[in-house]
Amino acid sequence: MKRKLSVLLSSIAVLGLTLLLGACGSDPAAYNPDKSLGEQLNYTITGIDASSGEMDNATTALDKYGLKKANWQLMPSSTAAMTSTLDKAIKYKEPIVVTAYQPHWMFSKYPIKWLKDPKNVFGKGEHEATIARKGLKKDNPGAYKLLQNFHWDLHKDAEPVMMSINNGTDSTQAAKTYIKDHSKKVNEILKGVPDGKGKKIKLVYMPYDYEIAASNVVSQLLKKKNYDVTLQQLDVEVMWQAIISDKADATVTAELPATHRAFAKKYKGQYDYVRTNLNGARIGLAVPKYMKDINSIEDLKK
Repeated sequence: MKRKLSVLLSSIAVLGLTLLLGACGSDPAAYNPDKSLGEQLNYTITGIDASSGEMDNATTALDKYGLKKANWQLMPSSTAAMTSTLDKAIKYKEPIVVTAYQPHWMFSKYPIKWLKDPKNVFGKGEHEATIARKGLKKDNPGAYKLLQNFHWDLHKDAEPVMMSINNGTDSTQAAKTYIKDHSKKVNEILKGVPDGKGKKIKLVYMPYDYEIAASNVVSQLLKKKNYDVTLQQLDVEVMWQAIISDKADATVTAELPATHRAFAKKYKGQYDYVRTNLNGARIGLAVPKYMKDINSIEDLKK
């Protein structure tokens, strides 16, 4: 029932964004560099879930860059709604500004670019981190060892798995295929990890593309060493609460230092920071590359 409601809400969000951002006529209006960008977009930035960290940063950006005073607004939706709207805009070369984050398959699929952030509202860079409940290292040292070993490359490893899932491959199968095709990396991660002998471990993650890909790969690696793995998808705050309350063992999808800053600060000292597992993550605003004169957040006021 919850899944059906989520799909319905995403569909409503797509419809709302389409009505708001679409042209009045039957043929969508292509981006026109000679016209005010704000007027072409109804002064609207297409966002994702209102509770996400990047939306908080985007709201701050509206103030810091004077965009709020210039009538710009942030339209919350969902990741699915945002990418669907982006897909349509690029198809017709329409103007669009979206809240974006990396890692995500959209940077492999679409010709988009980051907008420069001279005021550094979105931070200097993000990374994906593995965090665990206090005591996991003592209770389950073998699984903890694998979590210590797990790290991978954004472009060589993570993006192909995400694209495979986006193209319709089951997430479990995509993870198994990655493991089969990357024996060197797999051997590196499994080095020194003992047989789990059926010992249980629960991983939690958020309902986003990278999080699904990474969590399934780690799950399959643990299963390869005979650990009994449970995967549970949770909203971000619930995910952090599950770890600090010992209701879950670990996640490989903590987004730091900016995106999950509030939770890392709130629960400081109540969780085990295992390691950084992926570098090159980022949050910010992005536009299609055909919007050649829009290269900075400051350019949105043109």
